[in-house]
Amino acid sequence: MRYFSFILIFIGFFDCNIQAQTITFTNPILKGFYPDPSIVRVGTDYYLINSTFSYFPGIPVMHSKDLKNWKQIGNVIDRPSQLDFMGERMTRGLFAPAISFYKGVYYVTCTDIDNDGNFVVTATNPAGPWSDPVKIPQVHGIDPSLYFDSATDKAYIIYNSDAPENKPLYSGHRTIRMYAFDYKNLKVTGEEKILVNGGVDISTKPVWIEGPHIIQKFGWYYLYAAEGGTSVNHSQVVLRSKDVWGPYVPYEKNPILTQRNLPEDRPNPITSAGHADLVEGPNGQWYAVFLAVRPYEGDYYNTGRETFLAPVEWKDEWPIINPNDKLIPYTFTEKIKEVKQKGALPQSGNFDYTLIFDKMLDPSLLFLRTKDETSFSLSKQKGLTLKLKPETIMEMGNPSFIGKRQQHLYSMTDVSMTFDPKSENEKAGLVIFQDEKHFYYLCQSKVGTQNMIQLFKSTETSTMELLAQTPITSKSVKLRIQSEGDKYSFYYSTKGNKFSVLKSEVDGKFLSTKTAGGFIGCIYGMYATSSGQPSENTASFKFLRYAGNDAIYK
Repeated sequence: MRYFSFILIFIGFFDCNIQAQTITFTNPILKGFYPDPSIVRVGTDYYLINSTFSYFPGIPVMHSKDLKNWKQIGNVIDRPSQLDFMGERMTRGLFAPAISFYKGVYYVTCTDIDNDGNFVVTATNPAGPWSDPVKIPQVHGIDPSLYFDSATDKAYIIYNSDAPENKPLYSGHRTIRMYAFDYKNLKVTGEEKILVNGGVDISTKPVWIEGPHIIQKFGWYYLYAAEGGTSVNHSQVVLRSKDVWGPYVPYEKNPILTQRNLPEDRPNPITSAGHADLVEGPNGQWYAVFLAVRPYEGDYYNTGRETFLAPVEWKDEWPIINPNDKLIPYTFTEKIKEVKQKGALPQSGNFDYTLIFDKMLDPSLLFLRTKDETSFSLSKQKGLTLKLKPETIMEMGNPSFIGKRQQHLYSMTDVSMTFDPKSENEKAGLVIFQDEKHFYYLCQSKVGTQNMIQLFKSTETSTMELLAQTPITSKSVKLRIQSEGDKYSFYYSTKGNKFSVLKSEVDGKFLSTKTAGGFIGCIYGMYATSSGQPSENTASFKFLRYAGNDAIYK
């Protein structure tokens, strides 16, 4: 009997220990505008990067020990001397970076879509500093990634490019191509070879085979890539070969991930899934990071393409993403030891945080196209002080703008601002920004001699339409923008936390990617402008508070 009791106690302790190692993942693991994820494992550490298009700094570097808790440790493009995107629309710039590691060096390949083309940067510390970009002019196309074959000490660069001989058989006809790559001198060698023409079955006219990666397992080289375009027909497919140069044979049950052809009326849909990257987790299980979106209606979403996670099962030596259900889960549990990141901003589920502007800017904050160190300052007394620059967010320059991603369908952002406008052209406040022609601007300004809180809406003609205004007497105000799916409401306060509504339930579809086009998501931005006129004035922001609570998590 004593022996039996001991067994029960031991089993009970063992079960408790197992439970302690089980964690729940909440999708997206990176909420908001974090598209085109690429991931690499180095020892027990995971590093993940995303596209940033024409925002600066470019390509955030996220670190995790458990694939759940992520902390931004830096940015790959964090010096204007590396790259800037002046003159480019916000949805251009940097497309689909990929990260890899070999012999103590981290490599990031990427495409500067309008100017520098494909390039590679390196670092010995993923937090930076990263090198200046080295152009790879022979690589024509987008989405380059590196594959390192440790058995042969050889490297390869694989990418999306034009149809053979630049003669497409149909719209969206693309290829996956590869060069050998001299990783010591950062240049291609030998001849280019086409590995995939069109997609997994060219007779069906597949479109936009892109985002390719190669891994080796079970004696096979696996080439996996996105197919179908980055919208609702997005998918992930896989092919394999015994030789790195091919021929690559597609999996007969492709795609290995997609949300197309599912019921449109399913509750809380996740759509547009694809552009995946595979990695082995800390428990020996494989996982995929990939982009997908959460629309609030049809194909309308404002939070951009986000980073999701799902388990991968190898069946008959083929990788299947989320094998037990076609629907991507919002939550799932795995037996992994949770490792929380000290000082990290939350990234998944419901959360809130406050950024205090006293010593330094959080690495997640974004500028438009480049960073002008002379346009802002930080101090404990005033917080973040922005100079009123003549540039506006309707132009292709670098206005006084510092922003934070909208990460929830239901969100709220407050700022505390001190500003004394001298003329009607001087404005400062909080903007919810999709692109140069799609934003709402809640600001303090002047009409005649009267200080005003105003709400503007952008137009197609690079002007702003006044939607509402009200007089105030205080120089210190709090401004609030609240999102509720397809509606935004705008508030102000001159008396602590007692907010008054300026205008409620303004059309949010105007800010959606479907309406605006392009590939980016909404940003809450602190923004100060003198509207084309010279000015010596400034506006100061003490803090930015963000809170998000999506209905699907309640």
